[in-house]
Amino acid sequence: MILPRIVATDLDGTLLTSDGTVSPRTRRALQTARAAGAEIVFVTARAPRGVRGIAEQAGVAGTAICSNGAIVYDVATDEITGRLPLDPASARKAAQALADALPGVGLAVETGRAILTEAAYTRRIADDLAYYREVRSVFEEDEPIVKLLALSQAHTADEMAAAVTAVLAGVVEVTHSGGHGLLEISAPGVTKAATLDQLCRERGVDAGEVVAFGDMPNDLAVLAYAGAGYAMANAHPAVLAAIERRTLANDEDGVAVVLERLYG
Repeated sequence: MILPRIVATDLDGTLLTSDGTVSPRTRRALQTARAAGAEIVFVTARAPRGVRGIAEQAGVAGTAICSNGAIVYDVATDEITGRLPLDPASARKAAQALADALPGVGLAVETGRAILTEAAYTRRIADDLAYYREVRSVFEEDEPIVKLLALSQAHTADEMAAAVTAVLAGVVEVTHSGGHGLLEISAPGVTKAATLDQLCRERGVDAGEVVAFGDMPNDLAVLAYAGAGYAMANAHPAVLAAIERRTLANDEDGVAVVLERLYG
């Protein structure tokens, strides 16, 4: 059996337990995979600042794909080595479609190093409080739009996506990673899978040599891309419906279970 050369894993709801940590078993399994020659690549909606501490817990110091594919991040040097921002015109078109379909929606922009928030965007992540900056309009700031974030207090993320995805097809990428009433919007063609594919090409790795793990709609393309894509038992219904391979839930060390079988 040919061992996968790349382990591509989502973080929240996948590699991490519900308390946001890497379990000892998962750390050992990652180290076993590394010792066998595999590269561990985090493929996450998180910005780089949310990855480095996790990488230290996991004992991983390579490349991470962040912000749903919009950023390539060198964990060891803490440097952003690639960025695929959303152009302002497309972002404004997306914002107008959101406002038309979801009155009262709040907007924010992830720049890769900070979060710009308008008044109606009230979501706050405790670990990111130092990185929020309130602005009158996210479109009046001279900052890269790595992700446009849209928040609705009245709708689920699935309902929001259903309301705008067709309207914005070809203009932007619309997805979500489980945040209540939160959509994540990237430049057209920018997905976790597209950036992972580019990384694999640079390394001469075929998609069939990738094993991947995920739990949310923003992971679907990666799970379909990989030679072996595993949905977590706790995954979103759309992921469970689309992905045949399954592993245990994140709180049951589902990633470790597969890696132990492959590399143990």
